[in-house]
Amino acid sequence: MKKNILTTQIIAGKYKGKKIELPSLDVTRSSKARVKESFFNVLQFDIIDKVFIEAFAGSGSIGLEAVSRDVKKSYFIELNKSSYNILVNNCKSIDINKCQTMLGDTFVQLPSILNSLKNSSDELIVYIDPPFDYRDGMEDIYEKSFDLVKEIENDNILMICFEHVSTVEVPDVLGKFEKCKSKKFGKTTLTYFRLA
Repeated sequence: MKKNILTTQIIAGKYKGKKIELPSLDVTRSSKARVKESFFNVLQFDIIDKVFIEAFAGSGSIGLEAVSRDVKKSYFIELNKSSYNILVNNCKSIDINKCQTMLGDTFVQLPSILNSLKNSSDELIVYIDPPFDYRDGMEDIYEKSFDLVKEIENDNILMICFEHVSTVEVPDVLGKFEKCKSKKFGKTTLTYFRLA
């Protein structure tokens, strides 16, 4: 029996309408279309030629949407092996030359990517979407994610966006960054930070 393959599609840009596969819902949760749309509406043309980093990437639907809208490059970090395999296939089906995928832990990989881009003239956009359901060992995922941002030393970050469960209290200041906007979509909220 063929299992149902879940898909979503790119909502705008040069690859609009192109389907990408989603990992199993047991492992990851895809960002809803209206959340995605809202995020890219906030960025508008600011996204062109920027470097995009999607942490906890899953299928890569946010970073690939960014590729469709003309970012210079998208980095993707995903820990789960089967989700990562789907992510790589999705990148190949969109534009592998603009994608850099990493199989590994966001808490290790993100600082390493940011460090490698620290002296770059490129502006960076970072999208952090920790797993919503507190699986074993995930209870402190938001605290760890906030601490991760507090440690960032880059001055070339245009924006950091958290996609998080709406009940989570997000601090107003995280290290060099301060909250500039928050938008709620039912159980999901997007909270934006810029350099203070």
